[in-house]
Amino acid sequence: MFRRGVFNYRGWLTQAFALSLSLLWLCTLALSPVVAQTAGQVPGRNIGEAPFLLSADQMVNDSELGQVTAKGNVEISSQGRVLLADSISYNQRDGIVTASGNLTLMEPGGEVIFAEHMQLSEDLTEGFIESVRILLADKSRFAANGARLQGANRTDMVKAVYSPCEICKENPDRPPLWQLKAFRVTHHRDEREIEYRDAVLEIYGVPVAYLPYFRHADPTAPRKNGFLAPELSSSSELGTKLQVPYFWAIDRDRDLTIAPIFTSKEGIVATGEYRALTLRGGYEARGSLTYTDKRSDENEKLDDMEFHGHIDALGRFAIDETWRWGFDLSRSTDDTYLDRYGFGDEDVLTSDLYVEGFRGRDYMAASAYSFQGLKVDDDPGSTPLVAPLMDYSATVEPEHLPGRLIFDASLVSLYRDDDFDSRRASFDGTWQMPYVGPAGDVYTLTANLGTDLYWLNGFAAPGQAANISTEDGFEARLRPTLALDWRFPFIRRDGSVRQVIEPIAQFILTPYGGNPKEIPNEDSRSLEFDDTNLFSLNRFPGYDRVESGPRANLGFKASLYGASGGYTNLTVGQVFRVKDDDTFARKTGLDDHRSDYVMALHVAPSPFFDLINRVRLDRNSFSLRRNEIYFSIGPKKLRFNTTYASLEKELTTDDLDAREEIYNSLRWEIDERWIATLESRRDLREDSQINASGGIQYLDECIGFGVTVERDFTRDRDVEPSTSIRFRFLLKNLG
Repeated sequence: MFRRGVFNYRGWLTQAFALSLSLLWLCTLALSPVVAQTAGQVPGRNIGEAPFLLSADQMVNDSELGQVTAKGNVEISSQGRVLLADSISYNQRDGIVTASGNLTLMEPGGEVIFAEHMQLSEDLTEGFIESVRILLADKSRFAANGARLQGANRTDMVKAVYSPCEICKENPDRPPLWQLKAFRVTHHRDEREIEYRDAVLEIYGVPVAYLPYFRHADPTAPRKNGFLAPELSSSSELGTKLQVPYFWAIDRDRDLTIAPIFTSKEGIVATGEYRALTLRGGYEARGSLTYTDKRSDENEKLDDMEFHGHIDALGRFAIDETWRWGFDLSRSTDDTYLDRYGFGDEDVLTSDLYVEGFRGRDYMAASAYSFQGLKVDDDPGSTPLVAPLMDYSATVEPEHLPGRLIFDASLVSLYRDDDFDSRRASFDGTWQMPYVGPAGDVYTLTANLGTDLYWLNGFAAPGQAANISTEDGFEARLRPTLALDWRFPFIRRDGSVRQVIEPIAQFILTPYGGNPKEIPNEDSRSLEFDDTNLFSLNRFPGYDRVESGPRANLGFKASLYGASGGYTNLTVGQVFRVKDDDTFARKTGLDDHRSDYVMALHVAPSPFFDLINRVRLDRNSFSLRRNEIYFSIGPKKLRFNTTYASLEKELTTDDLDAREEIYNSLRWEIDERWIATLESRRDLREDSQINASGGIQYLDECIGFGVTVERDFTRDRDVEPSTSIRFRFLLKNLG
């Protein structure tokens, strides 16, 4: 019924007072051929139909001709579609809406159609449009001489132009950066796809490519089959490289990307990636395969061909609210394949299968590990298979007992093809009792009792011949520890700055020994003494080695905190022992009764400056034994980072040498569209460059491209020093 209106009663106004308001309205409609109104629900061709809602400044209804005419701010709404116009004419008998003047048709999917003349069906889903312009949901545009709406899911356009590029405000007549012209364009909304016939790609109005047929996803498509942006590159190792990925959306939960790499020197490398979601998780796998010349370690081609490839997969799945499981799989056919073809530069590939559960503060996990070493001196026969590795941790806070109880258990088995096997079971019970004194000093008393059980096959203790200890052997160890931690934080405010000084002292009692040579060192081969483990009861990272003897960890922390969020932290400390501990190798800084000094400084006064410096000073000469610097300065648009590391040998074995390296990087956001990057890594001990790279990329609303130049100065067997140039180019929505 009419919401508001003005009626011409034509002489029968006096008779209307005898009728009800509803009867008056019916008689008026029957007797008057012309009714003027501002808003209403237009009657349909059949009794009771209401095809759309119509509002306008002025409306005329000719019931004899079945014609409704509306003018001024006309708005038609039908099934989520809205048509705005200066004037419309609606033929109720034919169900045709003819509209003209500043036409705007808004589709439910977010598209907006502009034109000067339309002839549409009464539900606004079919008809003809002249001189049409279409704004898609992602702000990309169509313009065409004419268009035909064929239902709610299809639009056909003739002599159309498509471009996601914005029109130049200073010169709107100038062609966009790129556009796609076609004789016929069809937009399939149900398939979320746009297809072109007889199309020409133009850049700044200049034709550069002809496409007899082409299609791409529309802006509302989350995933769609089709080619992705190609990548062109060149390297001294592989020659010219072209990678053309194709994306296949198998269904809503799975997809496959096939991305072959065409090289001028090494032929074709098949690569791909598969991803899938399940009801309880998901998994993905990527890999590659090629058939090429066999090479020697000196990179000489041999008279033979062989397959090379790799796989990298992972999966994560939930069992229930407590348990979950997953896997990681990384394998390569040979040591240098990943580096040679640009798939990675890892030294070790790790594969694992695990299950873990969380409940409150309790945790349990079981896993298996397999490793593939890629360095020249890695021996597959001595690389262990870890199966299983089990860990359990539980924290108990009894209501009637002071402190808290912590229970940990660990079980691991290691198997080797050409070396000894070992199995270990460890159990730890810890009781902690915190206490805060009247002056604010904080005490924590810790008592720990640990047990390690070992079963060994073929293990030869250091200094013994390998054939002496070839029988199975059992070893056991008890590890009692008693420790007292004391901290006394002093806090002072000075204006908007809060100052905190906290002296720390830890006194630890453990028996001497604890590391018999009959126990192999599997998980504590590497040790770094710094501020992160200065106040640790045991600085070894694993179970196989423990610190022994009475000792004290002494130091302090000083901090400044600003009201704006800036801060400065300083940590300084040293370890004292009653006597030397030969468990630690020389140059670790812990091999004497008095350790080296460790210090760490973190300065971050604002988001534009960040400095972290970790050092270890010789206990006698105060010379630098270890120095790490992480430095970052500048706003987000221009950020410079540098990392410097100078490390002595800090291992219980001679696996690694000392090193001194520096890494620099610069990221410059030139403006909203341009970004430049520079990176460099150099070995200062050998005075040689390791690698360097530089790149620049551009990205706007319709186009993106990038150029990266990389130089690798190192050689690894058949992988020689090389230079590569990568070029990536994409047109928005076209891949």
